[in-house]
Amino acid sequence: MTCCSTDAETAPAAAPHPLDPLTAAEIGAARAALEAEGRVTGATRFPLLPDEPDQHAVLAHRPGDPVSRRVRVTLLDSGTGRAAEALVDVSDTTAGVLLSYRDLDPAADGQPPLLFEEYGTCDEIVKADPGWREAMAERGITDLSLVIAAPLAAGNFGIASEVGRRMLRSLTFVRCTAGDNPFAHPVGGLVAEVDLTARRVVRLIDTGAVPVPAECGRYEAGFTGPPRTDLRPLEITQPDGPSFALEGPVLRWQNWRLRLDFNAREGLVLHQVAHRDGDRDRPVLHRASIAEMAVPYAEPDPARNWVCYLDAGEYLLGRNANALRLGCDCLGEITYVDAVLADDLGHPETLHNAICIHEEDAGLLWKHTNVFDDFAVDSRRARRLVISCIATLGNYDYGFYWYLHLDGTIAFEAKATGLLQTSAAQPGAGSPHATEIAPGLLAPFHQHLFCARLDVTVDGPGNTVEEVDVVRLPTGAGNPNGNAFTTRTTPVADSGQAGRVADPSVGRRWRIVNPGAHNRMGAPVAYTLVPDSGPLLLAQPGSPVAERVAYATKHLWVTRYRPERHYPDGDYPNQHAGGAGVTAWSEPGEALEDTDLTVWHSFGPTHLPRLEDWPVMPVDVCGFSLRPTGFFDRNPALDLPKEPGDGSGGHCHV
Repeated sequence: MTCCSTDAETAPAAAPHPLDPLTAAEIGAARAALEAEGRVTGATRFPLLPDEPDQHAVLAHRPGDPVSRRVRVTLLDSGTGRAAEALVDVSDTTAGVLLSYRDLDPAADGQPPLLFEEYGTCDEIVKADPGWREAMAERGITDLSLVIAAPLAAGNFGIASEVGRRMLRSLTFVRCTAGDNPFAHPVGGLVAEVDLTARRVVRLIDTGAVPVPAECGRYEAGFTGPPRTDLRPLEITQPDGPSFALEGPVLRWQNWRLRLDFNAREGLVLHQVAHRDGDRDRPVLHRASIAEMAVPYAEPDPARNWVCYLDAGEYLLGRNANALRLGCDCLGEITYVDAVLADDLGHPETLHNAICIHEEDAGLLWKHTNVFDDFAVDSRRARRLVISCIATLGNYDYGFYWYLHLDGTIAFEAKATGLLQTSAAQPGAGSPHATEIAPGLLAPFHQHLFCARLDVTVDGPGNTVEEVDVVRLPTGAGNPNGNAFTTRTTPVADSGQAGRVADPSVGRRWRIVNPGAHNRMGAPVAYTLVPDSGPLLLAQPGSPVAERVAYATKHLWVTRYRPERHYPDGDYPNQHAGGAGVTAWSEPGEALEDTDLTVWHSFGPTHLPRLEDWPVMPVDVCGFSLRPTGFFDRNPALDLPKEPGDGSGGHCHV
C-alpha cells in the first residue's frame, strides 16, 4: 500500500506490523511457493488472496517483535474446475513455505469467486451457442457485435445438474451503437445457463419474445442537451495542508489513530481504530469492513426469478474498485493510497488511487447563545475525516465512506449510483414488480443489503452487547400525567439470542459496553450502534435466496470473535446452498457476555426505482453510526479552537 499526497503530512513507514497490507513481494512469494510444490499449472487461477493474523496475536505484538506473514490462497483449475485452498508463510519473501493445502468440494464448500477473465469467457460461450443464436434471430437480432451477454452469478436453486459445475447465468442486452447504455435495451425472456469449465451453454430458458425497448439511454454530456452555465466554481482549499498524518498504513487525525488496509474481497478495511483520551489511546474497533452485500431482485418470471448477486463474495468488491480522480470522486486537499492485489494469475497488481482520504466540513458541532449574559454566542464547526473507496459491479457503482468525527463518533455511508438493471415488457403493460422507466423498459424492484463486520474492542477486550429500547410507562400513582418514559435494557447473553431486529417504534439501538471499564459516574463505558432500520430481506423464509442471504434476515448478529469467522455468509458463497456464516455461529450455547465479540450489522435500501433514476441514478445513501455513550467523561470536543475571524462576515467570530 503506497500513498500519493497533495499536502498531507507523511513519514517513512514504521517497523513491520502483523496488520501491514500485503506487498507485491509477499504475493509473488506465495505464488512461487505454490509453484515450487507443483501446485500451479498453466490453467491455475487465483481468485482470492487474503489473510489476517489472529486478533490476540496482534494485541500481543510489540514494536521490533518478529512478524509472521501468512497468505491464504484460493486456487482454481480453469480446465477441470477443481479448487483448493492453501496457506503459505511469506515471512521470508525469497523463500515462501507452503504450510497447508486442501481440496475444496464445490458441492459442499461452494465455488471460488468469479474471475475477471470469466466475464469474457461467458460472452464467448453464449454467443457461440446455436440455440441462443436462433433465439436471437427469432427476435430479429443477427448483428451480434453490439450484443452483451452479461456474466451473472448463478446462485444455488437446488438444480441437480448444476452440482459441482462452475456456473453463470447470462441475460442479454443490446446497444444502439458502440458506447451506448446496454441496459436501455434488454432482450426479454432469454437466459443462457453457462458451464464455465465445459465452456458450453447447458440450458437455455426462452419464455417468449417481447419487443426490445428502442429508446436509447445515453447519459453523457453530449447526449443530454447543453450544460448549465450558471453553476459557479466551488473550491475547497486548506492553505496549510490537511490536519492528518499518514505513516505507511497508520493514519492519525484529531485524536484518532487507525491502520488502513485493502483486500480483494471487501475492499477498504480499517484496523485498530482508537481515540486518544488524555495520555491513552483507547481502542474502539479492532477491525471494520463491509464484509458482504447482496442485491436480490423481485421479479418472479422464470427468466429472472434467480437474480441475486453477492457482490463481495461472488464478484470481489476490492478487485472491482475504481482508480479515483481528483475533483470528480474526491474534492479538496486529497491524499490517495494505492492498493496491491493479486490478479487472476496470482501475480501482484497495483490499483492506483484505491483509497481517498480527506477532511470536510460537517456543519455545526456545538453552539449555545447565552440569553442570561448579553446573548453571548459560542460555537464550533464540525469537521470529519473521510476515508473512502468506490467499486463498480456491472451496472451499479458503490461508494463506501467511513467517517471519523471530532465528537468521537464513527459513521459509515454507502452511496449507490450507476445504472439500473432492466428487463423488457410490452410497452405500457407495466408490472407489479417493477417500474416502467421508458416505453417497454422495466426497472425491477430490488434490495441492496450490506453487512458491516465490526470486531469491537470498546476500551479493550471483554465486551457485551445490550439491546436498548425506549418504553412508555403506564399512567398511575408513579406517573399521574402519563408523560414518563424510560429505557429497557436486554443483554445479548447467548449465541442463541444473537440475531436481533431493529424497531424504530421504540428507538431500538445496541449498546456495546465494557463491563471492566467505568466512566466517572461509575457506569460501564460504551459505544452505541445506531442502526439503519430499513426492511430486511423480503424473499420468503426458506427460499433459496433467503438460505444464501440469511445474514440479511436480521439487522444485527452478535458472535464470539474467532479468527476463522471472516464473512457473514461463509468463505465461499458462490453457488453455496446457504447455512454458512452468522446463522451457523448462532446456535445456542456460546456465551456472549464480557468476551471478544464481532458485531454484524445488516442494512440497506429497498429500491423501488423512480423515473428520476434513469438513465443514470442519483446517489441513494444508507448507513449507520457508532456513537460514544459514556465512553468519555464529557464532550471530547471542548478543546477545539474558535474559528478565525477577520471581520468580513465569512467566519462565525468577528
